[in-house]
Amino acid sequence: MGVAMNPATNTAEVRPRGRGRGRLQLILLLAVVIGPMVLASAMYYGRFWVPEGRSYHGSLIGNGQSRADLGVQVGTETRWQLLVTAPAGCAADCRELVYLARQIQIGLGREASRATHALAAAEPLAADYQAVLQRDYPQLQRYPLNRQQYDQASEGATGPHLWIVDPHGNLVLRYDNQVKGKAVLNDLRLLLKLSNIG
Repeated sequence: MGVAMNPATNTAEVRPRGRGRGRLQLILLLAVVIGPMVLASAMYYGRFWVPEGRSYHGSLIGNGQSRADLGVQVGTETRWQLLVTAPAGCAADCRELVYLARQIQIGLGREASRATHALAAAEPLAADYQAVLQRDYPQLQRYPLNRQQYDQASEGATGPHLWIVDPHGNLVLRYDNQVKGKAVLNDLRLLLKLSNIG
């Protein structure tokens, strides 16, 4: 009889210890799962421990603007686009950007088919430059640019600019005419790597 009582007593003593260990494991599991989300939310709203560096070289367009908002009316385009905008004619600095856009597309190598290059000009192009484009830039897409819309949407950006546009027509990055081709190429390669569209 005494032997039968001891196991029952021992079992009763073990159970609370087992429950305590289970609760501790549950708390630790919840901390591991929920903790990072709480920390990330606190970092986002509290703006602390946010890295200062960035991995892109142009001006990020994060306000939902589209190519149409710039005053560029395009039909259907399902690829990434290197768009040169010329709000006041296409002089030497604009022509450099058009050349750069083509070279960047070529520089993509086997990814080149995922991108196009284009020129949107507010004024008619000079006849000699028209001939150059037809001869040397057969794949360059050309569009008219609505100057009034462009001035409103480009936030005071003057002179020609190079834009990276996603396949949905959204503006992603903007570069001025001083940009280096390698910087744009690196940005576009990163976007293509991260994107499943286009």
